[in-house]
Amino acid sequence: MKKLSVSLSGHQTSISLEPEFIAELMHIARNQNKSVASIISHIDQTRTPDTNLSSAIRVWILKNIKK
Repeated sequence: MKKLSVSLSGHQTSISLEPEFIAELMHIARNQNKSVASIISHIDQTRTPDTNLSSAIRVWILKNIKK
């Protein structure tokens, strides 16, 4: 696991993800001309309240790979 630090809603947050998921998230961000923080912020705002952020990010990445 690696920690990824981003600012969400004005405060620093650390997210633990496997290196492969971090690499894919960065790849998607580059391809969409978006920042990793903006993508994570979107995922955070749209996830269900009972889903933790790391899990929501993993699912979002998998859905994007399948598109």
